[in-house]
Amino acid sequence: MVPLPVLAKIIEQDLKRPLDECFLDIDAIPLGSASIGQTHRATTLDGEPVIIKVVKPGIRETLERDARLLRVIGSLAELIIPRFQPKQLVTEFTEYTLREVDLRREADNAESFAANFTDVPDVVFPEIHRHLSGRSVLTMEFFDGVRPDSDEAQALPEEQRRHLTDLGASAIIRMLYKDGFFHADLHPGNLIILPGPKCGFIDLGMVGRLDEDLRRALLYYYFALVMGDAENSARYLAGIAQPGPNANPAGFRREAMEIANRWKRASSFEEYSLGQLILDSLSRGAQYGMYFPVELVLMVKALVTFEGVGHVLLPGFDVAEVSKRHIRTIFIHQFSPLRLLTEGMKGAPDLVDAMAKMPLLVTDGIRVLEKVARTPQENPLSGLRGTLIAGSCLVAGAISMGFGAPWPVWAALFVIAFFLAIRKS
Repeated sequence: MVPLPVLAKIIEQDLKRPLDECFLDIDAIPLGSASIGQTHRATTLDGEPVIIKVVKPGIRETLERDARLLRVIGSLAELIIPRFQPKQLVTEFTEYTLREVDLRREADNAESFAANFTDVPDVVFPEIHRHLSGRSVLTMEFFDGVRPDSDEAQALPEEQRRHLTDLGASAIIRMLYKDGFFHADLHPGNLIILPGPKCGFIDLGMVGRLDEDLRRALLYYYFALVMGDAENSARYLAGIAQPGPNANPAGFRREAMEIANRWKRASSFEEYSLGQLILDSLSRGAQYGMYFPVELVLMVKALVTFEGVGHVLLPGFDVAEVSKRHIRTIFIHQFSPLRLLTEGMKGAPDLVDAMAKMPLLVTDGIRVLEKVARTPQENPLSGLRGTLIAGSCLVAGAISMGFGAPWPVWAALFVIAFFLAIRKS
């Protein structure tokens, strides 16, 4: 524990003003003290109760020194056990850890989460006081609630506990498979049950991010998994992996499918949990030369932790059953007309460029057609090349028509495709 006078100097230095110009008072006894930071209750000048998180002195230098050592160890381990990607794992871990000591990132994360959940009033994130925050100091809203593993939480009526587990599960699923931005350090201390009841998430320094392709692939995988489609879940999971030099994708798919079927046969959470299923599937990847993005480790950690918390709060909690409803909603949203239109508009610049070149392509196609007509026995486009060109014209015509191109453009492409097909036959 770092004494408050030491932290006070860090606060004043970071906020560039005396402590009494920032807060009415700060509790000397910390609410929590971790390896990186320490938190205290405080009161702002306008009387609002808040939490102050302060990075401990010297911790940045210590972490940077440890990171250099870990990188050396990771490089050496890469020579011995390359299939487990120790160098990449160490790099990702050190980067995540170093990000945590810049509290401006945590402030950004909190505001991003809040923006993503504006339509879900029962899932909340602490409001950030930007004017009282900096690189080493973070001032945020105080959540006056209880941990999900506390006696107070256990004393709640079963209906409320069921609502809370459903709320938390839907939030995690949404973070992972809809937003691609999720809390990567979930444990009972970072979840707060608030009056309502509402579900509050705190300590938002460590987050995971999934790019659009990975998020979509994981959505398909998780959807197939919880719906009991072992074959397709294995296929989607194999598609996410990066095959190594001696990869055996077919063998991995069979293994992943068997693991999924084993989970389906399990009778309870204690026998085989959903998080354990995913973890087992990923860990088998290295045996088949199939390597997964490091983000999946954080995803599994989030699922395993929340599944355990849900089981503590509501014994018998079935995350798979709860997931079916919420993942189905996200899956349907993925293919909504508005979303498809939005995704399609992202390719509009390329489409405009292609449309500008379309007249030249049509002219060239007509010339090719004339040449075919003049030399029927010496057709250089016979066989496969003719088929490919006919198919290309047909696809280009369909795309042009779908995006509202002038009718002569797509009509000409269809005509070219038709005559090439006739010639081929």
